[in-house]
Amino acid sequence: MTANDPSRRIRDAAAAIEARLVAIRRDIHAHPELAFEEVRTAGIVAAELARLGIAHRTGLGGTGVLGVIEGGRRGPTLAIRADMDALPIAEETGLPYASTVAGKMHACGHDIHTATLLGVAEVLKDLAPMLAGRVLLVFQPAEEVLQGAAAMIADGAAEGIDLALGFHNQPDIAVGRFGFAPGACLAASDRFDLVIRGKSGHAAHPHAAVDPIVAAAAFVAQAQTVVSREIRPIHPAVVTIGSFQGGATYNIIPERAALKGTVRTLHAEARELAEAAIRRLATGLETTMRVQCALDYQRMVPPLVNDERVLRPVLGAVRAQFGELIEEGEPSMGSEDFSAFAALAPAAHLRIGSGAPGRADRLHNAQYQPDERCIALGVQALSRAAVEMLA
Repeated sequence: MTANDPSRRIRDAAAAIEARLVAIRRDIHAHPELAFEEVRTAGIVAAELARLGIAHRTGLGGTGVLGVIEGGRRGPTLAIRADMDALPIAEETGLPYASTVAGKMHACGHDIHTATLLGVAEVLKDLAPMLAGRVLLVFQPAEEVLQGAAAMIADGAAEGIDLALGFHNQPDIAVGRFGFAPGACLAASDRFDLVIRGKSGHAAHPHAAVDPIVAAAAFVAQAQTVVSREIRPIHPAVVTIGSFQGGATYNIIPERAALKGTVRTLHAEARELAEAAIRRLATGLETTMRVQCALDYQRMVPPLVNDERVLRPVLGAVRAQFGELIEEGEPSMGSEDFSAFAALAPAAHLRIGSGAPGRADRLHNAQYQPDERCIALGVQALSRAAVEMLA
């Protein structure tokens, strides 16, 4: 290690605050808050930033918090983002710090993310004189509904950013290791609501009615051909119908049926084709099935693309801090509204291993238990990345 190598300084700083960060994480975990409800969590964040003497603003995007660390020299602005919201899941872990709020749980590890970025804030505050530029600490609400990033950006959270760094705990990567996927690493997420109106009638006389359930069933089947027959096989895409509602009893053909679906794509061409196909299929039902269709198709977030200009120095920083403990993975058809920041500036998204030995955890699971050692390790990785990018 050279005199200018910050490895040991960052490692020692992360170790010194690890117990406090774990305590903060457990407090947040016990008091989960859903999208745009993160008032208590935001209060903890603001209090910690104030304790550290870090300038910050609250209320961005509703409940978001934005901290600012000015470096010792002028340079680019790097935004590092953590999400804060929980999920509407009833926790089943039995942990002593399990959720105290019925039906709500940090089952995706956003409590881990919040504690990690608070640790990064403390480390970078101490290292600020060696930074050329400034760091924006973005504590974001409402990632789970893919709306918090846009809300914070609308309130000015991304003004002047030149680089952006996101991260997520990853239970399928062992704690102590890190991961990434080159290029498009997370999918665009779009959604649609389709209401199909027919003509109600007695089940014994279907010829006198217009059955919206049969029409909806036809749409569900046809929607599966969007991926298999309209999108290039080398372009991953998913069309899933997540809700099908119509009718209330055995012998009545209802007036309406309603579907909810999601479309996930990694490529712009596939995204365009999928939307056009869904619209065409809905229009076609009106002719072929004699129904009326009302389609509400919403584009939510674009694909999250790892830009080599950021990904390369981030991976170099992780290797410099930990050695060869990083693995290349595959893209995911899950989505992340950090892509809204990535659409404004070159960005990268780091996967931080949180898999505990002997467990096979999954995100969005009522029994999810990430290995808390990933907090201090994440602090080291992200702090070193910031130092390298703002050298």
